[in-house]
Amino acid sequence: MTTAPAARRTPSAVGYRIGLTVVLALLALAPLVLPPFWQRFVTEILIWGLLAMSSDILIGYTGMVSFGHSAFFGLGMYGAAAALLTVKPPDLWLAGLYGLVGAGVVAAFVAYFATRLRDIYFAISTLVFSQIFYVIIFTWTEVTGGENGLTFSQPRLSLLGLGSDRFTPVTLHWFVLAVVTLSYLLIRRILQSPFGKVLESIRENEARTRAIGYHIERYKIVAVMLSGLCAGLAGVLYAIQNKFAAPDFVFFTVSGEVVIFNVMGGMGTLVGPFAGAAFFLLLREGLSRFLTEYYLIPLGMIFVAIVIFLPQGLLGFLRRRLNQ
Repeated sequence: MTTAPAARRTPSAVGYRIGLTVVLALLALAPLVLPPFWQRFVTEILIWGLLAMSSDILIGYTGMVSFGHSAFFGLGMYGAAAALLTVKPPDLWLAGLYGLVGAGVVAAFVAYFATRLRDIYFAISTLVFSQIFYVIIFTWTEVTGGENGLTFSQPRLSLLGLGSDRFTPVTLHWFVLAVVTLSYLLIRRILQSPFGKVLESIRENEARTRAIGYHIERYKIVAVMLSGLCAGLAGVLYAIQNKFAAPDFVFFTVSGEVVIFNVMGGMGTLVGPFAGAAFFLLLREGLSRFLTEYYLIPLGMIFVAIVIFLPQGLLGFLRRRLNQ
């Protein structure tokens, strides 16, 4: 009786590893066969997918809808910009450190106050905090460049002091792919741990989780900080790719798009937000080429159709069909 469940799980685990290997292989080969525009586009999809995955930690696993991820993403960008502008020559690892520290400090600040609230009140509080940071960045012209943003040089690709070549589109894509893959595996391991199971318990029944002795607020604070650090890392990668940081990325509409990625792809799956980001960005790119400024109309209709007919998202629907 104890070997049957293990036997049922083994093919699934093997299939997961095979699927992950195939997807990673295709993504690694993509920049070698795609034209320059699509090389850059696939790299951006990975970065936006990482941002969407960071949001899934709260939305899908903890049951907390956040509209503040634009602040974490933007602070990661500006943190990286600060390192790349003040340190000569520009240092890749300092850019990452500055970005993660900036996003982490903001996430801790937001978590301390916002996690005292629940449901819609938590969502609104994160929205308010993101707008506060947007106004600060937009008006603090001497430091942030205001509405014009900041431009800077791309750091050199160096590992432990070895190598000094600048990124090419291909090496940048591979670097982003490596960072995103390691982040996914780490977060997946964390969410499969007892800590992740407590987060799921909070999502399903917060009152009962509190009643059996868990300190709910502490778990929520850690979840928001973990999510914020992941979003900040996405901001660092975006800054390195585009050599630019602007207040538009701190605006709450970025957070709204991230929520859409989660809903489209499938919440509580980690991989689903990547699928949602890819589907949304490809759809927007295709529709905007044919419908110019009117592309939002069919895009909105498709989103509504997914919410109505596929409430579990594209990947969630596919996974449930395969498990039948």
